[in-house]
Amino acid sequence: MIRITRAIALLESEIEETFVRASGPGGQNVNKVSTAVQLKFDAANSPSLPEDVRARLLTAAGSRASTEGVILITAQRFRVQSRNRADALERLVELIREASHKPKPRKATRPSRAAKQRRLDSKKQRGEVKRTRSGKPDIS
Repeated sequence: MIRITRAIALLESEIEETFVRASGPGGQNVNKVSTAVQLKFDAANSPSLPEDVRARLLTAAGSRASTEGVILITAQRFRVQSRNRADALERLVELIREASHKPKPRKATRPSRAAKQRRLDSKKQRGEVKRTRSGKPDIS
């Protein structure tokens, strides 16, 4: 079990890891060893996720989520396979933890009458400054 929050825990069988060769620097090691990790998590069909968290997770994943709802995380920051595995898993856990927080609903507000009046007064004052700057006579 991988604990995400108090209410959410993933089964290790829900996560699929494949190892590929990493790009970038690393000398001959890059050509010989598959140290990069591709972590796949089927968020759309996961029994561990509540429906609202699943929807927020797929939105938060963005381009990392496929149209079928599979999230793909590639980790190749480190030269060692074990550290890349831990990095990919930590990134998935952080993504799910972020999606588990319910967004605070926005309350519609309106500006007060005094705020509207202050805005109009400042606009009139600014217009007056501009009008006097041009040197044209007053038309009012």
